[in-house]
Amino acid sequence: MQHPLHSLLQHPEFREGADWRRMDFCANEFVFREGEPAETLFLIERGTVRIIADLELEEGRHIHPGVCDLEAGEVFGELALFDRQERSASVMAVSECALVAFDGVRLLAFLDRHPEQGYAVLRDLITALVGRLRNTNRKLFSILAWGLKARGLDQHL
Repeated sequence: MQHPLHSLLQHPEFREGADWRRMDFCANEFVFREGEPAETLFLIERGTVRIIADLELEEGRHIHPGVCDLEAGEVFGELALFDRQERSASVMAVSECALVAFDGVRLLAFLDRHPEQGYAVLRDLITALVGRLRNTNRKLFSILAWGLKARGLDQHL
């Protein structure tokens, strides 16, 4: 099943070049970096991207672990639709990728004018975000349990 965003690409009021554009990325090329302005939402048509965090350890040392990989049919950069703040992570192409980049402001305006399509798109985005939040919660609780055990605090709870 295609993402509801795909149907917008054929809509005469949602124009390529103004509202959206296709972009190709080579393996190991950054789509965007943490801290950049968040103005665009991306749909993966082909390939795999990796979400990368910038974690600061003691004494200013940084590591850049991959948080997760996303594949064709998945969306990333969706926070740009809701808060227009800086990117919270970097995204790099793992393989050659074909992406559709949606202008966040124009996309929201279109969805406001077309509430039936807007509902389908936003419902899909919310479903994906809820799944990611649940996964993040599981990881957070696992890390918390590990930290408590590593410090011997689990014996006192």
